Amino acid sequence: MSRLRVATTWLDGCSGCHMSFLDIDEKLIELSERIELVYSPLVDQKIIPENIDLALIEGAVSSESDREEALTLRARSKVLVSFGDCAVTANVPGMRNQFKVQDVLSRAYIENSTSGNVLPSVFVPKLIEYARPVHEYVTVDLFLPGCPPPADVILSTLNELLEGRFPIPIGKTRFGA
Repeated sequence: MSRLRVATTWLDGCSGCHMSFLDIDEKLIELSERIELVYSPLVDQKIIPENIDLALIEGAVSSESDREEALTLRARSKVLVSFGDCAVTANVPGMRNQFKVQDVLSRAYIENSTSGNVLPSVFVPKLIEYARPVHEYVTVDLFLPGCPPPADVILSTLNELLEGRFPIPIGKTRFGA
């Protein structure tokens, strides 16, 4: 049996969903026999490969690079999961939406800075006007809410997909927990 090619990414969020993924603990060893992690902040692959079976996107789309990564993952994946509340609703990253981008940057890098008072111009992705959930940019096949989704729900979701079934996480997880 060939292993399922899985990609994960972390856009604008806290990495809590990936930490919950790692909380699968020793079951990760069993899972590794059934999946190949081909792209993720958990591995050293820097380029999104082709022919991904399953992609998990954590975090809101808040920058040009987030949008490009979501579009590329969608184009190269058979199944795409909006992974956690930030990806599903924009959650905490969306709190900046009531302010102009320039005001957010000024607050972070000028008003609250003790070193330099300069807006970054390199190595920082260009923010888009509003932080948005993933499904506003790409078609999402499965929504897995939670802040973060519990490890057992992530594992059961992956197992369902590995068995060729489409999971229904309703009642297994909820927003904010």
